Amino acid sequence: VPVLQTNNGPGLTGLMTIAAHLVKQAKKDQLLGSTAEEKAVVQQWLEYRVTRVDGGSSREDTRVILKDLNVHLEDKVYLAGNIFTLADILMYYGLHHVMVDLTVQEKEKYLNVSRWFNHIQHYPGVRQHLSNVIFIKNRLYTNAH
Repeated sequence: VPVLQTNNGPGLTGLMTIAAHLVKQAKKDQLLGSTAEEKAVVQQWLEYRVTRVDGGSSREDTRVILKDLNVHLEDKVYLAGNIFTLADILMYYGLHHVMVDLTVQEKEKYLNVSRWFNHIQHYPGVRQHLSNVIFIKNRLYTNAH
């Protein structure tokens, strides 16, 4: 469990608590959502990250998570709809190790997740030290003769 020791007061514990605190410190409150509904959706995905993604350890857990996300992202650009939020950032970090290990065929099976993940990894300032996950399959042969 992550802990953040602040200068004034007790330390903060927990991924969601620390992340929300840092967002407010950076005066980037829009990352938590603008409307009550967006804020609730962001909280929902942060909870999902901590309970399902961080808690899931088996191959089956991973498959269910990717399937859930793939369905959710079918008609959305970001997890909270059409706005980039803290949920996208933390989910990206939570799934990076999973996406790195997927084959090209598995990435194609979860096309919406792959599209979202690739978009997030290229969002300015997000990827940081993590490796770039490749999604493009090079065509070796063309139909032209």
